[in-house]
Amino acid sequence: MYLENLVLDAADPWLVGRFWTEALGLEVLTDDADGYEARLEVPGGPVLDLCVQPVPEPATAPSRLHLDLSGLPEPEAVVERLLGLGARRLDIGQGPDVPWTVLADPEGTPFCVLERRERHEGAGPLGEIPVEARDPDRDAAFWAGLSGWRPEASDPRLLRHPSGRGPLLSFTPERGPKQVKNRLHLDLRLEPGDDADAVLEQVVAGGGSVLEPAGARLPWTLLADPSGNEFCLLPNRG
Repeated sequence: MYLENLVLDAADPWLVGRFWTEALGLEVLTDDADGYEARLEVPGGPVLDLCVQPVPEPATAPSRLHLDLSGLPEPEAVVERLLGLGARRLDIGQGPDVPWTVLADPEGTPFCVLERRERHEGAGPLGEIPVEARDPDRDAAFWAGLSGWRPEASDPRLLRHPSGRGPLLSFTPERGPKQVKNRLHLDLRLEPGDDADAVLEQVVAGGGSVLEPAGARLPWTLLADPSGNEFCLLPNRG
């Protein structure tokens, strides 16, 4: 089982997908009436697909997951390039002295450009994927057990691909109770030989929940982590 997709909701998947393709230097996989999908491949590290799916409803609350872009080699130059692609500066009450810049994509979804950080060396253009949690230590252990990503020695709430490259999954204290579906979620993919029932038992034992089992309506299982953040378990490709 491995982490395969970052799935982003959008009213216009093609507008948003093309922005993120340019922002992160992605390889386009699908750009047609069926949807938008592009690939982030970190040399020597993970392969993650960004899937942008159409949704009719606008965002009504900040997502509990967002993207933090690496500011390497120069944060202000990265910010200016993103503004040129269609991003805009966003004030979410962060104050003037934080070590990151908050921007919004063309549909207003917030993301950050981070200061230069040693831990982002080798990460590629995407530095971190922060996830809000009621208990960051618990949720980091939950995701490590499912994804195979490993805790950093410096902080067990930071998970990295076993290659030691690519973005970090970082777990941070939630700003408030979860209210609506997240606009960004993660997908895990079963591999041949994985026991789907055993994985679901692992999810529940770790404090997660099954929101909708795979069946006639969905070919995947919709789940939630212990803090209520949605994710999907996709069937193996065999």
